[in-house]
Order: sequence, then structure tokens, then C-alpha cells
Amino acid sequence: MNIENIKKEFPIFDDKVQNNDLVYLDSANSAQKPKMVVDRIYDFYTKEFSNVGRSVHYLAVAATNLYENTRTTVQKYINAKDKNEIVFTKGATEAINLVANTYGQKYLNEGDEVLITELEHHSNYVPWHFLRKAKNIKIKFAEINNEGEITLESIKEKITSKTKIISITHLSNVTGAILPIKEIVNLAHSKNIPVLVDGCQSAPHLKIDMQDLDCDFYAISGHKMYGPTGIGVLYAKKKWLEDLPPYQGGGGMIGEVKKEGISYGDLPNKYEAGTMATAQVIAFNESIKFIQKVGIENIEKHEKELMNYGLETLRKNNSVNIIGNPKERGGVISFTIEGIHPHDIATILDEDGVAIRAGHHCCQILHDKLKLTSTARASFGIYNTKDDIDKLNKSLENCKKIFNLK
Repeated sequence: MNIENIKKEFPIFDDKVQNNDLVYLDSANSAQKPKMVVDRIYDFYTKEFSNVGRSVHYLAVAATNLYENTRTTVQKYINAKDKNEIVFTKGATEAINLVANTYGQKYLNEGDEVLITELEHHSNYVPWHFLRKAKNIKIKFAEINNEGEITLESIKEKITSKTKIISITHLSNVTGAILPIKEIVNLAHSKNIPVLVDGCQSAPHLKIDMQDLDCDFYAISGHKMYGPTGIGVLYAKKKWLEDLPPYQGGGGMIGEVKKEGISYGDLPNKYEAGTMATAQVIAFNESIKFIQKVGIENIEKHEKELMNYGLETLRKNNSVNIIGNPKERGGVISFTIEGIHPHDIATILDEDGVAIRAGHHCCQILHDKLKLTSTARASFGIYNTKDDIDKLNKSLENCKKIFNLK
């Protein structure tokens, strides 16, 4: 696998940033886009545009077929049983909100418990908080251990007879911890508890298989998978999509509308109200093709090598404190430097063309647990190299000099 050749497929690296070659270490936030994805959006808007699922003229039928082709691609990519288990949303955030709203409306009552973890992104906490306010449910948090992990035991000890759903991240966007999802699902199902998995960080970097994981719901973010913004996926087992109520009402999701009542459309139309992000869905097909062309196994291997090299390099820098030490870890390294605020680190690194993220990464509960207000974070994509890590480390040394640190 020639990373330099792969990197050439991303137009953004053709230009300079702050008069430097761009070192992009913020893929956990949002991944850059290969040319095949960008071109697909342009081609659709200039040569093929029409709304989908409504008209019967040539452009409308062709656009609908392209849109549905992406659904089939996603189904095969994640090994779902049925393409109608794939619901397009505007992002993983909406996918989680869809489940929280519909499942919560039908199955959660006062005193019922939702189990999440201290690692969760706000997108997998705030929707449940809304239900806590509206229906007086309880939210319980499985606690991290000293390595920044969530273990099966930490989940087990929080489950009670009141636990109605477990909603959990697959890969932490702060500590990089990869959770034992399959084991957690097995445990939950033994107690008849459904499981929602936030797959934002895992889907671009790990092989995911719905038949193997057996989770009930899985949320995916398109823009983290080298795809467009404004597109996400909710995988849900067919039994749930048939059972739960619609999330939004409008055109496209109906069967028949009469003054005295309304019937809903077949799956997955029931959950895709209004005009969808058609261009983004069609271009998302190209981002999955890109990942398949590179090979998810190759991506996993490459990013694991980068992560190990990054940890080794930064640990030699005695001013850098790395957050978490999970046994199973994805390509995310969060860190602090005593005496320098993470925002200052990110600002100085930016002057060298090194792009990282600084802040609480939408994980304030975890940062509170760690007694931190914010951290700096480097995260990897397929286009990164060991040279990028060396440049990161060199910029950190420059940062320390500016602040008169040894």
C-alpha cells in the first residue's frame, strides 16, 4: 500500500497551509475527501440532478436508482441482512436521536433506565437527557477504569431490572479505547436489553459486521468515512423499524393520507421524510468504494502502525501526558502539556501547518472525570504517515520553547 499515491487522491493536500505542507491530524473530527467523492457531487448536480422517489421521468428514475444503489452498498459493506435495514439520516447524531425518540416514545416510562458510559460523545448523551426531562427516566453511566477503558464488568454491574436499553460507543474519540461490543451485546441480549452502538469513530477505521456484532442499532457518520457532510446511516434490525413509530412526518414517508387518518410507507421510507440529501447519499457510495479499494484491513494495519509510532514518539517527549492507555486502541491520541493550554498548543501547531483538535471533543463528562477542562488530540486517517507524526513532535518542541518549557 503506497500512502503517497493514496494521498494524491485528496486534492486538499495539493495546497499549502500557513506556507507549509498540510499535516492533517484531525480525522476523528472529520476526514478529508478523495477526488472521486468531490467529483461525484459535481457530476450529479451538473448532469443527473433530480429529486428521488417521486417523479417517473428519466432523471428522477436514474437519481432514485443511484440513491438506492448506495443503500445496497452500505448494506453489503456492514453485512446487514436486508437493505431496508439501512436508513439514511443527516448524520450519526440524527440517527441516535431517531432511536432515542422512537424507542423512548414507545418503550420508556418513568423510572426506567438507559445505560451509557463515561466515554460517550454528547450526541449519545443529550438525546437521552431530553427523555430524562420529558419522561423522568434515569441515565446510568458505566465508569472507565484507570486505563480509560470500559470493560464488560463495568457494564454488567450497572445493569438492573430497570435497564431498558444500552447506548454505547464502539471507539472512544478521546482515549481511543475500542469497546468489547460483541460481548456487551451478548450480555445485554441475555437480559432482553437492546443495544445501540455509536459507530462514528469505528466505521472508518475498523471492519464492522452487523451479523457478527448482532447489535440492534448502529449509527454511522458519512463525513468521517471520507464522505460528504450532511449524510449518516442508521442500521436497525428490521423488527425494530417495523415496530417503532416514525421519527418525522412529511412527504415520502407516507403510504396513504386521508382526512381521517394516515398510513406510513414501507421500510425504509417510513423514516426518510422530505427531500433527502440526495447528492451526499450518492457521493457516499464513492467514499465506501474508496475504502474498499484501499481495503479496510490495510487501513486497520496502517493506522495501528501509526498509532504505535505516535505513542512511542510522544512518550519520549517527557512533557507530554497521554490520556488513557487502553489495551485495544484506535488511531486517536489525546494529550496535555503541563503549563500550556491545549488551545495554545493547537494554535502554535497550526502555524506549522499541523492541524489537530483542542477542547473537550464533545466529551465533557469524560474530561470532568479526568479532572481536565480540555485536551489536545491527534487523530489519524489513511493519508497520514510517520513523517506527519515527526512533524507533530517537532512542532510540540517548538511550542515548548515558546513557553520556556524544557
